[in-house]
Amino acid sequence: MLDPIVEEEIALLDRVVSALGRRAQSEVAPEASLIEDLEKIREQLVQGEMDFFERSALNTRWNTQSALLDQLRRSRSGPQVDPSSPYFAHLRLEENGRERDLCLGRATCLENGLRIVDWRHAPIARLYYRYQQDEEYEEELSGRNHEGRVVARRAVTIRDSQLQRIESPEGVFRSDPEKGDWVRSEHAARLSGGQGSALRVHEGGEAGERRLGTDPGGSSHRADKHLPDIAGLIDPEQFALIARPSAGFVVIRGAAGSGKTTVALHRIAWLAYEEPEFDSPKSLFLVFSPALRDYVSHVLPSLGVSNVQVRTFHDWAAEQRRRILPAVPDKHREDTPARVQRLKLHPAISLALEQRVAEEPGPATPARVLDDWASVLTQPERLEKVFAAADPGGFTREQLEDVAAWCRARNDELGAYLEGEKDADAALDPEDDAIFLRAWQLRDGQLPASPGVPLRFRHLAIDEVQDFSPLEVRVLIDCLDERRSLTLAGDTQQHVMQEAGFSSWSEFFSHLGIPGTEVETLRVSYRSSREIMDFALGLLGDLREDEEVEAPRSGPPVELFHYTDHGACIAALADALTQLASSEPLASVAILTPNREISDLYTGGLAECEVPRLHQVTAQDFRFSPGIEICELEAVKGLEFDYVILVEASREFFAGDARARRLLHVGATRAIHQLWLTSVGEPALPVLEARQALDGK
Repeated sequence: MLDPIVEEEIALLDRVVSALGRRAQSEVAPEASLIEDLEKIREQLVQGEMDFFERSALNTRWNTQSALLDQLRRSRSGPQVDPSSPYFAHLRLEENGRERDLCLGRATCLENGLRIVDWRHAPIARLYYRYQQDEEYEEELSGRNHEGRVVARRAVTIRDSQLQRIESPEGVFRSDPEKGDWVRSEHAARLSGGQGSALRVHEGGEAGERRLGTDPGGSSHRADKHLPDIAGLIDPEQFALIARPSAGFVVIRGAAGSGKTTVALHRIAWLAYEEPEFDSPKSLFLVFSPALRDYVSHVLPSLGVSNVQVRTFHDWAAEQRRRILPAVPDKHREDTPARVQRLKLHPAISLALEQRVAEEPGPATPARVLDDWASVLTQPERLEKVFAAADPGGFTREQLEDVAAWCRARNDELGAYLEGEKDADAALDPEDDAIFLRAWQLRDGQLPASPGVPLRFRHLAIDEVQDFSPLEVRVLIDCLDERRSLTLAGDTQQHVMQEAGFSSWSEFFSHLGIPGTEVETLRVSYRSSREIMDFALGLLGDLREDEEVEAPRSGPPVELFHYTDHGACIAALADALTQLASSEPLASVAILTPNREISDLYTGGLAECEVPRLHQVTAQDFRFSPGIEICELEAVKGLEFDYVILVEASREFFAGDARARRLLHVGATRAIHQLWLTSVGEPALPVLEARQALDGK
């Protein structure tokens, strides 16, 4: 015997499908009649055996019927209710002693007894997002005050006009086609159990301590965050890297969450403890994103290090370029073609610069450096020779000519600007800064800190080095002093900047001129649970590296939710996030999306649901505090959160190529305690493969 809730929802769907069928039939008849009438008018006009007044009357009738047909068709050109999945939510409302049913879907239809409204635009849809079952409401909707009670509030899944799932406060009901029956479970999936797991900077700037939720009131409130605490936060393998001698290179690779950034940060603290001069602006910590820069800037002071520079490479390189080329416009383009970026970051450009300096020797001056840049990038013949030797097949002749043409146009604009045409649209590509700096180094051997004083660093640490180009890292290495104190941290599995061309550590070191450098590997992932890491590594497919990654902590399973509409997904997430905010007020949550449009949609939808502490990250302005951050997937490298929800992990946005796999892997491994994925479209191939791999274990 069916549960009454299931019976009610099946009956409601039957009524809706029948009404939609009658509506479709009623629309066909008027259109068919109009088309038939127009055909008859055309035949009469073609015959031509009529006087002026008869023809005029027919023309008037033709225009009238054509306008009616056009109006009828335009009325159906907007969003239409899809009979195969007409709605995703059902409300039963009681007002003034009367009950009525309301459905939420992707389009509005209020005829033939139907009450389906577009969740994005209909004011009454707010009741579903703002109120729970049995709650009373009072809202002004379309200029009228409404008071009543939510009698029933249910999320439903309908595919091919068949009811498949009902989620309600009374339980979750799922159709089981094999048994020909319905299965009931008591509760929907929840986010829970991970409050406070993340190592993050709380409001006030103090760095939290890494813990697994087992010590809610102890060490996380200690005031002393300096060097004596390090041994308690890291494992012996990490400590061995931290305590390496200050001179020479330390290269750290490892899976996401294995502590690469932690080791790089604590290594600086260790060196400063041993030699106080390390804690100075002559030590530089380079990161790829402003978000990670802001995070590291808060963490280092908590380790007793307050004078080390923490910069993004692009900010640092632009500052040095302004120093050596003050007349060049301080403006970067945002429309640089990917092919141009890839060529300018290619290691072959260093070889081309070396050849150019050998052909035209002389000390570095702004004019010579600008000429080096133009000579290397605007001559396809030179580029073809260099790439034939350095990377045969890397670029076709046609591609090199396209890049050279782009660079010639930019060089002409720059020349006009330097000659006094301040209205010239002169700007640099972001990749140009490193090329200018490298050209200066090849001529003078060093960059200037000030006239007559070379720029020299005591220590240099580069995080996420896999997303830097060899040319950029070469510029940085040649700014080290004679002790060559360098820490590189990275993971090829998280390489998402395709233009940078990072393929392997050995090739990378060869381009840098330091072959044979030893790479230390961290194999224990402390950030994410075992369930998350197994799934995240499965996303990589053939890109996964050979070593097994150990994740000592277990947690909830990874969940994949498939919805028929974004509105249904937003409603479900709103319920889960509101519960989480109440039960775990200190939890950090990241909702990661494939693009800004989806971020805007979910921010607006969840805000309409009155989900608390919601923040959309638009310019790397992460809050690093409890609450919910919504942003695009590319923005979160190096960060971590208690909970992560990968929204719309579908084939529409993520193919099965290397970049998509690594992006999904990066997003998944931001989660410490729990990972959810959602999909309105067909789930992405890497997601399905990862699930199948886990199911096969």
